[in-house]
Amino acid sequence: MPSIEELTIDRVHEAFKSGAYTCRELVETYIGRIKAIDQAGPKLNAITVISSSCLQEADALDLHLKEHGSFVGSLHGVPIIVKDQCDTAGVPTAYGNICCVHTPTEDATLVKKLRAAGAVILAKSTMPDFAASFNSASSLSGVTLNPYDNTRETGGSSAGTGTAIAANMGLIGVGEDTGGSIRVPASFCNLVGLRPTVGLVSRAGLSPLVKTQDTPGPMTRTVRDAALMLDVLVGYDAKDPYTASAVIAGPPRGGSYASNLSEAALPKARIGVLNSVFGSKDLAECTSVNQVVRAALLKIGTTGATLVDIEIPDIDYYVHTSSTYMSRSRYDIDSFLAAHPIIKDVTFESIHSAKKYHQSLPLFRNMGAPKSYKHPYEDPDYAERLEVRQEFQRVVIGVMAEHNIDVIAFPSVQIPAPLVSDVLGSRFDNYFPTNTSIASQLHHPAISIPVGFTEGTGLPVGLEFVGIPYSEQRLLELAYSVEALIGARKAPEFDCLEKAQDGSGI
Repeated sequence: MPSIEELTIDRVHEAFKSGAYTCRELVETYIGRIKAIDQAGPKLNAITVISSSCLQEADALDLHLKEHGSFVGSLHGVPIIVKDQCDTAGVPTAYGNICCVHTPTEDATLVKKLRAAGAVILAKSTMPDFAASFNSASSLSGVTLNPYDNTRETGGSSAGTGTAIAANMGLIGVGEDTGGSIRVPASFCNLVGLRPTVGLVSRAGLSPLVKTQDTPGPMTRTVRDAALMLDVLVGYDAKDPYTASAVIAGPPRGGSYASNLSEAALPKARIGVLNSVFGSKDLAECTSVNQVVRAALLKIGTTGATLVDIEIPDIDYYVHTSSTYMSRSRYDIDSFLAAHPIIKDVTFESIHSAKKYHQSLPLFRNMGAPKSYKHPYEDPDYAERLEVRQEFQRVVIGVMAEHNIDVIAFPSVQIPAPLVSDVLGSRFDNYFPTNTSIASQLHHPAISIPVGFTEGTGLPVGLEFVGIPYSEQRLLELAYSVEALIGARKAPEFDCLEKAQDGSGI
């Protein structure tokens, strides 16, 4: 059986071409890994269900390669973990909520694209109820554990994808990001996580949280795999009018987001360092993250890259005031459920009043509070929030233009992965110390890149780059250079796998 440790798309395709192993053998090995560490061993609890058709899909791809001598598409035979937020035909889906368990008859648009490119939908991954948290707590699946320290959180809302891809349970993964739901688990799980510009990737067939901010994207172990995956995901979709953004963006230079990946990107770069959002020097957790990020930036500076200290005036005001979760999340969820082709007689109110959501989700709880808004226009400050968001974008782009910088840099999250007990307790009821909200509220693309581990606790740390709208290719180019320079990606270790190294391949 194949070794699946830290596999990449390119390596898998080389193996298929050489006959080293088949797609079926690869999928069987990943299933073995899921059974060994997700369902047994440390029981990471990242997977909600393994697709019952994944082996048949693998067989069909093997037959195609045998008969035609060519791949179906750019992701031929690539086993993918898909967040439970996405509809997958024939595979149970629930959007993280116990009231919404059903089996879709149609794929979400992005899943259709992945299948058309030859990907195998291997499994669905955990998420909090309707993606309403920076943690993993779900009424359906409970808590997902961090593969680097099982006493700690994996981060949310793309929790299961984060843990699964970090622990080599799949080759690449689908996440979705509203306020940081790709980048938080990427930071906590030593992954590359890309938040695309809203509308670059269709949300049709995905449950919403904030319709104006939701954006699916790649979660991978390498930047190149993220770029290759993005190639497949982007594009206009009549089912999601927001994908007009994909038309505005146009095709990537060279025909692929991976075309210009090179270690030479950094020496030419100008990077704005936003020091005001580094965590407090008085808190050990924050200091441990700051040390890793500062060391990474220092090393980046040795390449010839220009680091510029920048300030964004009133950033806390802009991030807070432009937030529309309490204005429209309830409305967006209700609108989605009302139009659902299978789920009937389920509403936000029916879920909330019966407390059929995980009780460690303060956002979801507050969305149903007595004076919460059922429609965004009920919020007297809604127009102001939208205006402030546009002003925030103008201010930030103005700062970038003034300093002639390519990206803004800071820690993705101010702390490393917190303890599960903190997440299940009240520590984060009112505030979670993430910086991912900055790009989300701006509606800008951003990427989290692994840059090291905290001293002593050995927890992953992510560096975030934020660009201007439609700058995904530049973000990927710079992230690729950082990845090559620092080489911080390291797979988690599991005693149960080391004991099983008897040729089983898992």
